Amino acid sequence: MMRRTPRDVISSDSVLSPGRVVRVAIALGSNIGDRRSHIDFAIKRLHSLLTEVVGSGVIESEAVGGVRQPCFLNAVVVGLTGMEPGGLLRELMLIEYERGRERPFAGAPRTLDLDLILFGDRIVDEADLQVPHPRFRERHFVIGPLAEIAPNMRDPLSGLTAHQLRVELKATQRYCG
Repeated sequence: MMRRTPRDVISSDSVLSPGRVVRVAIALGSNIGDRRSHIDFAIKRLHSLLTEVVGSGVIESEAVGGVRQPCFLNAVVVGLTGMEPGGLLRELMLIEYERGRERPFAGAPRTLDLDLILFGDRIVDEADLQVPHPRFRERHFVIGPLAEIAPNMRDPLSGLTAHQLRVELKATQRYCG
């Protein structure tokens, strides 16, 4: 049986109307292997998918959830795309796949994790895609870097900017070390 990659499922609904672009935010994380190399690879590949790319600084944070695992390096990238949310998600999954991402169970350690956090003012609620990302508002390792590079980017569900979300987020972040 041939192994399918995310590129195998790209459809005709992958591109927005001609000339239309949307500002998106993508969270990057890595906690196994050469974490910095995985993050740098993702940023380079995102430059080929997006325009007007701005990247945050890279931070280190503890993993969240019930599985004990190595610390993450995290960053956020903001840029413009002409793709639809589903098409962009498939491209993000392809980048993860190129870096050896495996999904043996939810929350497993990963070489590279790319999450579509915001897609302009769009709200998407589908089985395989939710935008805004359902847990980004409670994650310091997403909100901090996002507020650093796009403080006025707005969450369409809460109506709050990245800066306002950072102010509201309680200081519960656990740092490695």
